[in-house]
Order: sequence, then structure tokens, then C-alpha cells
Amino acid sequence: MNSARFIILALGLLLGISTAGAASVIRLATTTSTENSGLLGVLLPPFEKDSGYRVHVIAVGTGKALRLAREGDVDLVLVHARADEDRLIDEGYGVNRRDVMYNHFVIIGPRGDPAGIRGLRDAAAVLTRIATTASPFLSRGDQSGTHKKERTLWQQARLTPAGRWYREAGQGMGKVLLIAGELDAYTLTDRGAWLAYRDRSPLEALAQGDARLFNPYGIIATNPDRYPDVNHHGAMRLIRWITSRAGQAIIRAFRRNGEPLFIPMAAPAH
Repeated sequence: MNSARFIILALGLLLGISTAGAASVIRLATTTSTENSGLLGVLLPPFEKDSGYRVHVIAVGTGKALRLAREGDVDLVLVHARADEDRLIDEGYGVNRRDVMYNHFVIIGPRGDPAGIRGLRDAAAVLTRIATTASPFLSRGDQSGTHKKERTLWQQARLTPAGRWYREAGQGMGKVLLIAGELDAYTLTDRGAWLAYRDRSPLEALAQGDARLFNPYGIIATNPDRYPDVNHHGAMRLIRWITSRAGQAIIRAFRRNGEPLFIPMAAPAH
């Protein structure tokens, strides 16, 4: 065999290995809440073992996760901002959205509760008290689903938060919970992340129960017609797994101190 042919064959072999390796990886962009809660640590390993795929998780805010899908840099997203999810699909960047699970947002704060919000259900009234008392409030400030929900709640309260009492962290949910505890500040969090971090925080869940705090999660594949190089087969296999009875059972069973962090939406319990 001459040297030129050997080089061509060797390059072809390497390319085949590279292509096969890429095909076995699924790039999932998801919220820091699903990662910080620990859910993915129990949900993905059974899928990887059964399917042979390896899931590469990119945990960012929902806004950035959706941008990654728009740019064709991930194969699918698991996020919680329904209006933005629908826009991704309407504009041709995402396909095959499925409901996955839900929880609720809660407003947590210092035990002393300087704004006097303990036990209130009306989220707009809660934010109004925090603003009028200029009590410290820490925002995600990162275009995440939680940040988008917070901004919507301020709008519904007809308030524009500003001043020394209102700070933006630009961080994921886990870090914001830790920083809020250090600052003795109020913040908005999803219940899953809160239950995962509650034992590490001096704060308490003070206000919850408003229907506006409903927090559904959806999973969406990046559109292969727009980005032919995405691993659409792998994305759809992961979507089918997470929304299957087996995947939903894992979500249902995932608890902290006996409390569920997420409630499955895609498959019934029986």
C-alpha cells in the first residue's frame, strides 16, 4: 500500500470515528434550576445506559438556552418560559414541544420578614410591600425563566424596581439563593431549586400559592430543517424518554425530605 493511500484511509477512519462520536452525544441546554435541583443527575443516567447516548448538559438561563437553539448550537432545550418557547417554534427554530413537568415559584426572604409578606398569596401585593418598605430584593437579572417571571410580576404590580434595595446578580438559581441568604434579601425562586437549597439557607419561604406563580417546563427539539447538523434523532429519543411513563416516574419520585420538587405532566401515574 502506498503512503498516499494509507493517509487517505487513515483520515477516513479518523473521520468515521469522529462522526460516530458526535452522533452519540446529545447537547441539552436547560435551566440552572433543573441542574441545581439535582433532577438531571437521576433522570439522565438511566437514559444514557439504555440508549448508549451521552447527554452533554449546558445549564444556563432559559433566555440563553433558547438562543443556543436559535443558533443551532444545541440539539434540544428543557426550559420554562412558555411564551418564548412558543415564539421559538413559531419562528421555525424549534419543533416537537412536549410538556414535561411543573412546580411553582415561591418568594423567600429573611425570617424577620421586614416587608411583612409572610402568608400572603397575592404576588403583586407581596412585591408592593417589598418595594414600599425598600426591603432588600435580589433578582436573577439574567434573562432566565425565573427572571422573566419576576419582571412580569413587577409589571402586574405596576412597579419598576429601582434603588439600593434592588440588586441584580446575573447568576443561576443556586448561586442567587446562596447570595440572597448572605444579604438577608428577598428573592423569587422555583420550588424545586428552593427545596434543594433550603437546608443551606437562612431564608424561609414566605409567600406562595398565587396562580400566577405556576411554573411549567417544556422540552423542544431544535429544528433539523433549519440546522441539518443537529442530532435530531438523539434529541427525539431523549424527548420520548423524558415524557415516557418511565421518565415521568423518575420525576415523580424525585423528592427532598419527602417533598416533590417537580410534578410530571406528560404521563399519568398509572
